[in-house]
Amino acid sequence: MDFVHDQLATGSKLRILTVIDTFSRFSPAVVPRFSFRAPDVIAVLDRVCGGVGYPASIRVDQGSKFISRDLDRWAYMRGVVLDFSRPGTPTDNAFIESFNGTFRAECLNQHWCMSLEDAVGKCETWRRDYNEVRPHGPPWPAGTG
Repeated sequence: MDFVHDQLATGSKLRILTVIDTFSRFSPAVVPRFSFRAPDVIAVLDRVCGGVGYPASIRVDQGSKFISRDLDRWAYMRGVVLDFSRPGTPTDNAFIESFNGTFRAECLNQHWCMSLEDAVGKCETWRRDYNEVRPHGPPWPAGTG
């Protein structure tokens, strides 16, 4: 999981929490808010994991919302390992970085969002299209893996 930053047409800043399963390429959550604290991240994870189950590990960067004591306790209590990437190495979390680039190009750069509710709707519409319409498979051509 990671954060993408954007802004509304009015100039208000948005932080968007993006979550992707690196094996299936399924995205269970793309959540825009004006700000996120660790309890907000935990609430999203509880909602997502309640629907798809708890992962063995979650790859995150060294951002303040991910290194919090609250998130560490949440992960420990559920048997989830927080796998931190090395500082300054986005390639450690290449799947989410690629996903975020696609999300930015196909959703954020294509739409003006007038309000938080508008951003939530547009992000969710894009996420559903990403999950339900596009084929997700291995990143290599068939027969070469």
